[in-house]
Amino acid sequence: MGPASPAHVCVVIAAYNEAAVIARVVTDVTRAGYSAVVVDDGSADATAERARAAGAAVVKHPFNLGQGAALQTGIEYALARNAEIIVTFDGDGQHRVSDISRLIHALGRERADFALGSRFLGQAPNLPPLRRLMLKAATAFTRLTTGLPLTDTHNGLRAMTRRGADAIRLRQNRMAHASEFLSQIAASGLRCIERPCTIEYTAYSLAKGQHVRDAVFIVLDLFARRLYR
Repeated sequence: MGPASPAHVCVVIAAYNEAAVIARVVTDVTRAGYSAVVVDDGSADATAERARAAGAAVVKHPFNLGQGAALQTGIEYALARNAEIIVTFDGDGQHRVSDISRLIHALGRERADFALGSRFLGQAPNLPPLRRLMLKAATAFTRLTTGLPLTDTHNGLRAMTRRGADAIRLRQNRMAHASEFLSQIAASGLRCIERPCTIEYTAYSLAKGQHVRDAVFIVLDLFARRLYR
């Protein structure tokens, strides 16, 4: 498989109350030549309007269903529009658009169906120490339970082929969706690789919950996935 042109790539952005930053996120994605679909997961602010004005297609959930549901909606949207490569990308500005091409090119070079971003192979400026510890624990747990040789988990930056996307059926809408995603990758038997990425912990993203509470969510996620299985 050769690398897909940007025109055949769809970037799925799940967003909930991201009106302050979503226009910049969408603009960065579309300036790089990619199509963007923002799934507005029941936002109470102007997320949808600002995303549409910046050039994204917008799909709205009537109320908040959780990030897993938003990602599944976006993946299905991209598949229905014949995207060759589907990328999931956070709506809070933590990801760098330049990392998208790194993942896409890796899919082609490595003949893989999933390329996952890893902040621990790359960079994570201002990552709070407790969250780093919990992410490391979650990664160790995921390696044991899925057999995937990962260095990072709960990272929202992912690229996948159509074949890979067809293997994803997220049913865990809220905290367990990230672990479910990895479990479904492992169950698919398709080739999965990691590549370095940068996750920027900004004052905005930290204020939205990237702190002790988020570390607790990671622990709950692990238990939720065990119950799901």
